[in-house]
This record gives sequence, structure tokens and C-alpha cells, in this order.
Amino acid sequence: MNPFNAQLDHIVIAAPTLEAGVQWCEKTLGVSPGPGGEHPHMGTHNRLIRITSEAFQGAYLEIIAIAPHMPAPAAQARWFDLDNPVLQQRLQTSGPQLVNWVASVGPGQIQNAVSQWRGLGIDAGEPTAVSRMTPTGELRWQFSIRGDGQRPANGALPHLIEWASGSPVHNMPPSPIALRRLTLTHPSAPLQAALDVGHLSPISVASAVQDQTPTLCAELDTPRGLVSLQTAFF
Repeated sequence: MNPFNAQLDHIVIAAPTLEAGVQWCEKTLGVSPGPGGEHPHMGTHNRLIRITSEAFQGAYLEIIAIAPHMPAPAAQARWFDLDNPVLQQRLQTSGPQLVNWVASVGPGQIQNAVSQWRGLGIDAGEPTAVSRMTPTGELRWQFSIRGDGQRPANGALPHLIEWASGSPVHNMPPSPIALRRLTLTHPSAPLQAALDVGHLSPISVASAVQDQTPTLCAELDTPRGLVSLQTAFF
């Protein structure tokens, strides 16, 4: 076993449309998200907002949705389960919601990380080169993506990212949003082993009873007060 070091990079809010995601952010968190961009290789677009805190110094929040003006990827499903009809029905019925988190690894670590998880029975997909343009230049990164678009452990474990150009959080303006706590509740020993080998902290992990559905809860300090975002995975 060759452990790797990972830390929270960002949390992911899926929305039925990007416009609905912006409205959700303004209503729920009390701020409008900053600009994002388009992912032509995935047929998605996003908006971003900084949520750094003392515990999570590089964290941001991503609102992501299918881009209706862009074609779907030809070779695989979209990331974050966005092509999953169950998730899309939940988004249409209940609106934007927390669906996943992303953890960053150091230079040259992502292949080792996905291999370590595969040895534990966790399929995080394969590192894939991704890029998009921004007003300050090109963002480039490696991202663990499964061909079926499914989130690792149905979202209980993060996608893994290795930045080649540096995280966009460094160019985001300050915001009044701060991530206070991210808590994963799960009943699975393999999931705990995956967290342990990645040295994922300061993520809080709570035990759950056997067969209980995992949950992920993000607690944010906002102009609206303390906001808890929680999702049950499927």
C-alpha cells in the first residue's frame, strides 16, 4: 500500500440548469456565484464561489449543469452522474443539491491514488486530461472520470483532481461564505479504508449503522446564517 495525501478541493452542487443554480445560490447562501466556464469535453458549464476557511484553505463551491447548447460527449457519460435519470429527476423535482466533493492530490500522485483505491475495490475511473479557458488563461488538470459518469462510491468518495495549472480558487475574489465542516456518514469499511489511504482530512467521518445510506453534509457560514447542505446517495 502506497498512501497518498489528498485534501478537499471543492464541493459540487448539481442543478437542472445553470440559471436555476445561480438562483438557488442567491436564495440559499445569500450571494451570487462568480463566473465559471464551459467544459466542451463534458457538455457542461459551471459557476464558482470561494468558500475558504481556516480548516479548508483552498476550498470553493461549484455549481454545475448540463449545457443545452453543447453536444453530449461521444465516448462516455457526463461526469458527476449528470446523465443519470434518477439524479436528473431529483434535480427537476427538488432543485439544485449537493451531489459530490472533489479532493486534490499533489503533482504526479493521481495515478497512484486511483490505483490504491482500485485495490480496495473502489473504482474512481481513470485520470483524464481536462482544460478550459478563463479570462486569466487556460486551466489544466487531471481528473478521475469513470466511463459511465458515476461518482466514486455513488458520491460518498470524492473524484480526484491533480491541478497542472493551479486551482482557480487563487483567482476568485473573497466571499462571505466559509466552509465550517464537511461530514461523511457511512457504514462501509472499504470507504473508511479509502479515506485512510488518502489521508483525507479535515473531513469529519461519522459511523452509520449497517445498510444505512451514506450521507454527505456541508456546513457553511453565510450571510443567511449557518446553512447545512446534505444529500443521500443512490
